[in-house]
Amino acid sequence: MSRTAGSKQALFDQLARVARAFGNGKRLELLDFLAQAERTVEALAEISGLSVANTSKHLQSLRHAGLVHARRDGLHVWYRMAGEDVLEAVMALRELAGARLAEVESLVTDYLTRKDDMEPVAAAELMARINDGLVTVLDVRPEAEYAQGHLPSAVNIPLSELEKRLAHLPQEREIIAYCRGPWCVLSFDAVACLRNRGFRARRLEGGLPEWRHGGYPVSTMTTD
Repeated sequence: MSRTAGSKQALFDQLARVARAFGNGKRLELLDFLAQAERTVEALAEISGLSVANTSKHLQSLRHAGLVHARRDGLHVWYRMAGEDVLEAVMALRELAGARLAEVESLVTDYLTRKDDMEPVAAAELMARINDGLVTVLDVRPEAEYAQGHLPSAVNIPLSELEKRLAHLPQEREIIAYCRGPWCVLSFDAVACLRNRGFRARRLEGGLPEWRHGGYPVSTMTTD
């Protein structure tokens, strides 16, 4: 093999290295969680339903492929997504799978579309309505995720608390709920709950990662 051919093969081997890191459903789910906020290994294990040991193993695979970064803080190791380009790759993979795999289309229909077939609100439309003060934006993710980043003026009521805190929401304005992304069921369930209680409610197209990636402003607990 010539030197040129060998170098080309080496490049493809490195590409395959990244592809192998993506090639596991649990690792992709961990990336989905890290797109929301930096987390410890233990927190990721709890939210994903994996053991700490398995979670750590998956995270090491992602780190070795350059997809996540890690830092140690005392007894805990925190992980974060390496950059917006990693999110772009996950989004592209999601779109490709939806376009090429009938199984994905079927799962999305069964899992999500049947929960809410109303057209979601696009980010640009929601930004304009936020600026005009026409809607209440509802973040139904856990409080820790909200604290690290959320839509401007968003009210945080985790889905598990929504039934008990409906009185905190205004009846006169439409509520736009959002969560972690297009395959996250939290906002779908929140909208269903709100409509059953007489609220006008819709969901955001996508979630916080897609909103941030689109260049729209994100607030934190320290900047609100």
